[in-house]
Amino acid sequence: MKKQALEVSEAAARRILDLLAHRQKDFLRLSVVSRGCSAFSYTMSYADKPAKLDELVEGPRGVKVLVENKALMHVVGTRLDFVTDKLRSEFVFNNPNTIGACGCGQSFVTLRRALAP
Repeated sequence: MKKQALEVSEAAARRILDLLAHRQKDFLRLSVVSRGCSAFSYTMSYADKPAKLDELVEGPRGVKVLVENKALMHVVGTRLDFVTDKLRSEFVFNNPNTIGACGCGQSFVTLRRALAP
């Protein structure tokens, strides 16, 4: 059995479904872009359908998250969660591939990036 590129927690699934219903969209797309003080940053956007090379991840409650092909090598094994406390309400990425992050927590670096020429 193939391991999913991304694990979606129950809390994240509930929040994603709320957001998708509000926007009347079927999918949330996860991408990784080069930016920030470290190297990469996660971005999420709404989508009506998968792009040609997107990886479809189905989570709890039937939630559907698309992982952009270029992001796969950076996020495989990541757990997407949604946390709410007195100071924040946000998606949190628990990514075992990261070897560092900037002080503000907005960008990260992976071993693959660190070894690149």
